Amino acid sequence: MKIASWNVNGIRAVERKGDLDVFLQRCRPDILFLQEIKATPEKLSTEMTAHPDFLQFYHPAEKPGYAGTGVWVSKKIPMEVTFVTGMDGFEDTEGRISRIDLGEWTILGIYFPNGGKSEDAWHGKLVFYEHFLRHIDTLRKNGRQVIWCGDVNCAHEPIDLARPKENMESIGFLPEEREWVSKVIDHSWEDSFRSRNPDTVVYSWWHVLSGARSRNIGWRIDYFFVDSKFSNLISGITYLTAQMGSDHCPVLLDIKMQF
Repeated sequence: MKIASWNVNGIRAVERKGDLDVFLQRCRPDILFLQEIKATPEKLSTEMTAHPDFLQFYHPAEKPGYAGTGVWVSKKIPMEVTFVTGMDGFEDTEGRISRIDLGEWTILGIYFPNGGKSEDAWHGKLVFYEHFLRHIDTLRKNGRQVIWCGDVNCAHEPIDLARPKENMESIGFLPEEREWVSKVIDHSWEDSFRSRNPDTVVYSWWHVLSGARSRNIGWRIDYFFVDSKFSNLISGITYLTAQMGSDHCPVLLDIKMQF
């Protein structure tokens, strides 16, 4: 099973440029989670809503042209797919959580808040973090086999961004955010890439206006986490840094899922 996660920073733009089709042809994911779609389904093309090869689900934000998530599931998967949005006890008006259930598996794609717009936005990010951790811990406690992925909007360790010293006081690398990722790992959620590649430098986001991508001055803020008890099922994880179309690159997880 190939599961991909990609913050497309506007699904209509990445389709218009042809990069989404290039990605699908090259990687052929079985499941594709999308973040920051910035559109409602009625504004999308037929290929984005009635693709011949995928079931397509979207969770748009109430605010037009903002945030939102989605997931595409290959029609070849021999399982009934249940699509779920949001999380218990949290009003998700920004379309930040898309989830599918396949048998005993639950897979979530998340667009975590950035938190940099205001003091309220910063506190809201921390609240979202804590609520989400309780949510996935509860799913696991209730017997679900959980994988989650997406744009976490935090570089965990200095190896995860090109200029850690210059960004010690920057949103996305503040102590509270990094401590939360450490807490996630302490709760037996494995950072699938870093656990297998402790010394590998790779980034998933680059600032556009400064031309940071051409110089590879980036941040690793897109992740796959899996319940550590299922770590042995993962056969590979790759950051597709050459894939264009967004200021983020896709992340591809290969996992031996049992149905």
